[in-house]
Amino acid sequence: MRERLPSSQPGKSATAVNKILFSLGIITFGMILGYVLQRLIESGRINPPIGIPSIRRGMQKIALWFFTPVPVVGAIWIARIDNIRLTALPFIGMAVLLIGGLLGWSAARLLGCDRKQTGTLYCCGSFSNIGSIGSLVGYVFLGEGGFAMIALYKMFEEVVYYGIGFPIAKYYGGEAEESEPLVSRLRKVFTDPFVLVALGALLMGTILNLSGIPRPAFFETVNAFFIPAGTLLLLVSIGLGMRFSQVGFVRESLLISGIKFMAMPLLAGTAAGLMGFESVYDGLPLKAVVVASSMPVAFNSLVAVSLYDLDLNLANSCWLVTTCALAVVLPWLHFLLERI
Repeated sequence: MRERLPSSQPGKSATAVNKILFSLGIITFGMILGYVLQRLIESGRINPPIGIPSIRRGMQKIALWFFTPVPVVGAIWIARIDNIRLTALPFIGMAVLLIGGLLGWSAARLLGCDRKQTGTLYCCGSFSNIGSIGSLVGYVFLGEGGFAMIALYKMFEEVVYYGIGFPIAKYYGGEAEESEPLVSRLRKVFTDPFVLVALGALLMGTILNLSGIPRPAFFETVNAFFIPAGTLLLLVSIGLGMRFSQVGFVRESLLISGIKFMAMPLLAGTAAGLMGFESVYDGLPLKAVVVASSMPVAFNSLVAVSLYDLDLNLANSCWLVTTCALAVVLPWLHFLLERI
């Protein structure tokens, strides 16, 4: 076996604590740094030559076009992907996003939410932070193999977001009459530079994996730097856009937390277990599914909600509560993964 899991190896409690603290530290530091920079720029204490939106886009481009593709290629290059059951990973990931959205919609109906709040809770239930936070946690907890499995798991993420999630947000925002044809939406998804780079990295890694060419030893060091660095850049860009005003909606935020951290991991983990993932590569795919399906509300949900004039305060609350909940979720995840 080419890849061994850190979590599969006997370790001291200090190692587990270090992994948890490292993940939480990157997440917390990145968002706080971004928020502090936002406040300094808005107060005039820092005067960059470009505005905050341009800074955010620049950071995201660097992270998604440079820091993210290289580790994906390197991780998939040495991952064991010769088991036919792994082809189910992207479909499990897609199902989690779709069912999460359905549960968010159901929660809105249960609470008697209005139209805009219903669309908002659909987005919050569906959109999950698999890319920046999920990939980082997968790498820290499961090693390069886990990072590669999560890259496969999230293969259809953008298709679900832009092909299904954004149109639903648009419908609940009252613009259904101008709905763009599905073929046109999908064409935009698959010609988006970010999507093309992500799919290209998956393809290149797979080709190198099947070629039998040994991966250079330096890739391990490169990935150890690139994965946290890419995540940090994305989180700083998120912090630059954070707003804490009018945060409330306790019931809604708790229901979305239940969907994200209880319902979806249970459903996804059960599906992965029924497919026999626990017997594949020391249970690595099962562990990756549990991690990826336990992620908080994605910042993309705020983009969709803002774009289509839904309830941005509700979306902010759900995003903030689920992200802060990682302080409890990550220790629980590590405890669970040690026992799978």
